[in-house]
Amino acid sequence: MKRTILFSLFLLLTALFATSCCDCRKRSKLEKPLVGTTWQLVQLMARDITPEGDSYTLTFKSNGTISGKGDCNILTATYKTTSKRDLVIENLGTTRRLCPNHEMESTFFDMLENVTHYEMDADIMILLSNGTLVGMMKATAVEQ
Repeated sequence: MKRTILFSLFLLLTALFATSCCDCRKRSKLEKPLVGTTWQLVQLMARDITPEGDSYTLTFKSNGTISGKGDCNILTATYKTTSKRDLVIENLGTTRRLCPNHEMESTFFDMLENVTHYEMDADIMILLSNGTLVGMMKATAVEQ
């Protein structure tokens, strides 16, 4: 009797372990790669954003550079990542056109310079600064 209970418990734990990560595998298949994907801002400093066209986008390139656009200004930067998803964006340079929404664009650029790491959830990239959510970007098919 004791052996049957232990065997049943073993089978139950094995089944739970085998199926518990099933969702993880599905999520990793849906996860977009950081490099080569065009990311568009959907949340900035806890405010939902609905960008128009190709505004508020980033594309991470395999050579360690980023290209993108704010509201109306083009941006370039360099970045470094680690296997633990640390992310440092440096040398941010932009054109200097006066945009209609220059305050939000300035906040976007400042946020990028303060990012310390990122997380992925399917087609969403979550940007964090020392553990605090500062922005979210969605993988998109926006042509640049």
